[in-house]
Amino acid sequence: MKNLTRRSFALSALAGASVTAACGNGIGGQGAETIDARVDTTLNHMYNTFPNTVGLAEKATGLLVMPLVTEAGLGFGGAYGRGALLVDGITVDYYSTTKANFGLQIGAQQYAHVLFFMTQDALLNFRRSSGWAAGADLEYVISDQGDSLATETTTLTAPVLAVVFGRAGLRIGATLEGTKYTRIIP
Repeated sequence: MKNLTRRSFALSALAGASVTAACGNGIGGQGAETIDARVDTTLNHMYNTFPNTVGLAEKATGLLVMPLVTEAGLGFGGAYGRGALLVDGITVDYYSTTKANFGLQIGAQQYAHVLFFMTQDALLNFRRSSGWAAGADLEYVISDQGDSLATETTTLTAPVLAVVFGRAGLRIGATLEGTKYTRIIP
């Protein structure tokens, strides 16, 4: 009976920590000005750390910047973050990102990511959807080590490119597959 109680307590504590981490990711509920400031800081950090992203940004028709995504899981997992869509360097909409998954996993992490919409069609499909899920159209341009930017001819022709960086935490991997983006009013 004690083992069941300890296991229930541990699972409840991890679930509570996951919800608290996701809700307290430093952005939630603080308004558009806070999101905009964090987006600017994130872009500056990305451009300084990965200078080749400057060229990608110049070629892109839009950027979705998620300054901080918090992800946690123990068997079941999830992630949450807020950010902004920029077109020609101007914020046009705000979005949240959510993710749910199941599998052999444990831990928590935080990271930033930027989606580069490389075609007008990709950007329009994203903006017109009621909730866009990252998937087959997405190509990653940063290696798993996070220390270099790899762009190839095939990568540069993809409709949407993803840069994931600034990882911190004790969870293996940061993927965007299955991540849903929804327009919000901050």
